[in-house]
Parts: sequence; structure tokens; C-alpha cells
Amino acid sequence: MHKSVLLNEVIEYLSPNANQNFIDCTVGEAGHSLAILEKIKPNGKILGIDVDAESLKRIKTKERLILARGNFKDLKKIAEENNFHKVDGILFDLGLSSWQIDESGRGFTFKKDEPLSMILSSDQVVTAQEIINTWPEESLLEIFKKYGEERFARKIVQKIIQQRGLSPIKTTLQLLEVIKRSVPFSRFGRGRVERVAARIFQALRIVVNDETENLEHGLEQTLQILNQGGRVVVISFHSLEDRIVKWFFKEKEQEGKIRILTEKPITAGEAEIIVNPRSRSAKLRAAMFIGEI
Repeated sequence: MHKSVLLNEVIEYLSPNANQNFIDCTVGEAGHSLAILEKIKPNGKILGIDVDAESLKRIKTKERLILARGNFKDLKKIAEENNFHKVDGILFDLGLSSWQIDESGRGFTFKKDEPLSMILSSDQVVTAQEIINTWPEESLLEIFKKYGEERFARKIVQKIIQQRGLSPIKTTLQLLEVIKRSVPFSRFGRGRVERVAARIFQALRIVVNDETENLEHGLEQTLQILNQGGRVVVISFHSLEDRIVKWFFKEKEQEGKIRILTEKPITAGEAEIIVNPRSRSAKLRAAMFIGEI
């Protein structure tokens, strides 16, 4: 079962009230949205956006939850198409849902043998398999250093180049095996190798789906559709994403357009981490729109 990360904190910082309207830019399995809907009864509505059409199909129709398939890089356009011209809060949860990781079969996890796709949207045409098997060595190195912040990036890339010269790397377990040979168990232990693999897989997913560029575009548009006093909350799971949010908020606060509500990122408590280990890396930042565009 999917567990929404930092649910109580999302409600606290979005501060939803009766009859207000909100946008969930990454509705996923709608856990956050359903909790917000309870707070904005009787007439408040939520526009739930997701780039993954299959995820939207999994949501049981709920009154006052309007679903739209799209990428939040087009946030303003999607909002206007659905008559959400001004809203009181916008949420970005940048993590994958449990279903996408465990059941979608798209290669987001190295704990199952799946094709190396990592595509969230049918609009994306470049798969992780294509990147691994055809992109030049220096491009792979940049991906794993920039988006994975991986210290063993060069060793892993060298092994990938060596392996793909013999036969294509097509599945998650084949890639995991390459990573294992780059970071020996004997030296670092199983847990360390899995952490390295997690960073490599995450880096590939970010590049396949243009996630950092899309986040920058989406954040810029939030201030065009928030009411005065409206709030934006972002949950990130990667230090690069968190830095993008941090510097966007700082820049807009200096311009007098927002007030930052979280001096430091909010993280999950021990109790939540025990119940939902994936919340361990979550960081929440929030801000309030106070200026005119």
C-alpha cells in the first residue's frame, strides 16, 4: 500500500481551509489529495496532475478531484484548461509512487528483473537502456556525477562500456551486476552496494524524464496561478532537486514575491521512517506568495 510521505506536514504548510482550491502537480495515488479534500469541504476542489497515464487510471473517481494527464512543466496551461485560474496552494511530491516502483515493470527498481525503461510518460522516447548502451562514456560519467553524486561513477562507467562491448545491458539486474563488479561486496558490503545502485538508478530516471528541467519550469509558473497568500509546498528526494527549490525560493523572496515558511527543509521523524522507509530521504520546503507578478 502506498504511504504518502510527510502527510501531516503537507497539511500543516498548505494550510487548506473550507472551499479553497488546490493543485497537486504529482497526484500519484492521490494520498495527499484525498487528505486535502477533507479539509476543503464542502466545495473546494483539487486539480490532480500526473505525467503517468497509468497512475491516473488507478485513482478511483472522487468528487471534487479533477484529474489531468500532463507534465507540470506546463502547469499554467493545464490549470487554465481546467478552469483553475487562481488557487490557494500547489503541491509537488517529486518521488515515485509505490506502484510505479514495485509493480509498473518499467525498471525503476533493481530488486526485480525488469526492462531498463524508466519512462514515466509515453511522450518520452529515450529509455534508460538506450542511454546505458549508446551514450558516450563522458556523458554517462556526467550523469552519474551530476545526478547521482556517485564517487564510484568512473569505475561504474568503465564497467558499463566494457560490458556493452560484449553484449547489450537490457535489464535492471544486468545493470546491477555491472555495479556490483564496480563496487565489490568484499570491500563495502551489500548495503553499500545497494545505496550506490539506488543513486545510479535515480540518476538515470532523472535524465530519462528531464526531471530537473521540468521542476524549474513548473516552479516558475506557480507564482502566476497562486492567490495572494497562496502556498507552494515541494517534497524532494534528491539533493539536486532540493537545491533547485531552495534557490528558487531564495531568489523569489529577495524579489519580494514570496515569504519562505521553512527556514530549513522539513524531514520525516523516526516513527514515519520506521513505517515508510522511503520517507528517509524526503525534504519538504514551503513558501507563501505575497507579491504581484
